Amino acid sequence: MPELALRARRLHAEAIVWDAHTCLPLHPDADLGMLRRHRDAGASFVSVNIGMDMNPLPQILSVLASFRAQLHARPDLFVPVDTAEDVLRAKREGKLAVAFDLEGAIPLLGRPEMVFLFHDLGVRQIHLAYNRNNEAAGGCYDVDIPLSPLGRRIVEAVHAAGMFMDVSHTGHRSSLEIMAMGLGPVIFSHANPRALKADKRNATLEQIEACVATGGVICVNGVGRFLTDPKAGTPAILDAIDWLVDRVGPDHVGLGIDYSYPANGLDDEPPGLDRDYWWPRREGYGAGLADIRIAAPEQLPEITEGLLARGYAEADVAKILGGTMLALAQKVWKPSRSTAAFPPQPPSKAPRS
Repeated sequence: MPELALRARRLHAEAIVWDAHTCLPLHPDADLGMLRRHRDAGASFVSVNIGMDMNPLPQILSVLASFRAQLHARPDLFVPVDTAEDVLRAKREGKLAVAFDLEGAIPLLGRPEMVFLFHDLGVRQIHLAYNRNNEAAGGCYDVDIPLSPLGRRIVEAVHAAGMFMDVSHTGHRSSLEIMAMGLGPVIFSHANPRALKADKRNATLEQIEACVATGGVICVNGVGRFLTDPKAGTPAILDAIDWLVDRVGPDHVGLGIDYSYPANGLDDEPPGLDRDYWWPRREGYGAGLADIRIAAPEQLPEITEGLLARGYAEADVAKILGGTMLALAQKVWKPSRSTAAFPPQPPSKAPRS
């Protein structure tokens, strides 16, 4: 094996590899065992989406209950995350640390205190608007509105709870106002530079610099329509990383691939979903989401080797792979207020003789 490949394999095995956003089918019957692909690709941590603004709260809660139960039922594979120490423990034990993220404020029902409930249930990052405007903030594919008074109270609650304040999918003005509140680090959990691909979901240089000013991190995603390569090839991901590192340095760059695991026949669409509203054709979504290519977890080792091939120092590669996000979690995340043990699983029925 060539020396570069050996160096990449060693570094990838030693580093914390952090994927700041991935999606599973939003259905309680979805199998978290699919995340084995992340673990097998060397990931140490993944944040799993449990709902967006278009998902009704009953759906979100049933999904969250199922995902939590599955995490605790598979101690051989998963470490449920409460604090950053759980990510380090998962790395030591060769397991995958898993936390959750919520995309939008509508599921909070206009109540900032809901943030603390979701935190106690394992959610460790929230953004306020998914593509469209709501009562808290503006979405990136809508009229560019300011952060509302309710939105400000929710931002205060997110920081107070000890979660990542995320501004992915958020409108330009609202995101800048969130960061200008100065309450702590803010992240883009899965966004790319708009200078490389002109899409409103991508971050402008003004947003990127404001994020860095908070001490935050911009996590590059692997969605083809937000990259220079619609097929989501690894070189295009590396180009986005290069662009960011050249401007803000490796201490503010991470990964949030945004891979969507297959539905496997499960219908997770909320009733009456208007796809053209949430993913507008006028913004280039065409037939919807099915034709969009997204980088797979298996490309994570390719990113490591590609960065080394481009001349990055190993220490900087380790930061980009996950060191930056781990350091931020160690600074931001607070433990859950709940100390109750997870209820034991009921015994399985004995097989018939």
